[in-house]
Amino acid sequence: MGDSSASYIRMVQHLIEKCLIFHMTKEECMEALSKHANIEPVITSTVWKELEKENKEFFEAYLQRGEDRMSEMETRQMMEKIIADSSTKDTDE
Repeated sequence: MGDSSASYIRMVQHLIEKCLIFHMTKEECMEALSKHANIEPVITSTVWKELEKENKEFFEAYLQRGEDRMSEMETRQMMEKIIADSSTKDTDE
């Protein structure tokens, strides 16, 4: 895998981790990254599945708790901030 491909996968993984912080489901994460970061849902789904394989216990616990869910507007605002922060970091490196 090329360096740029690995970097892209790491960025998607980072954004998924941010979605997890906000208690988003896989589907909500796929939709948010598609809408706000132009990441194809199949890419998000694939990276999510790999994270599930590597962190089985975490995801079992994560899927069991569904409380503390954010509204769609809060999710949109947080994703826009995350994308902006991520873009700023990329230009700093």
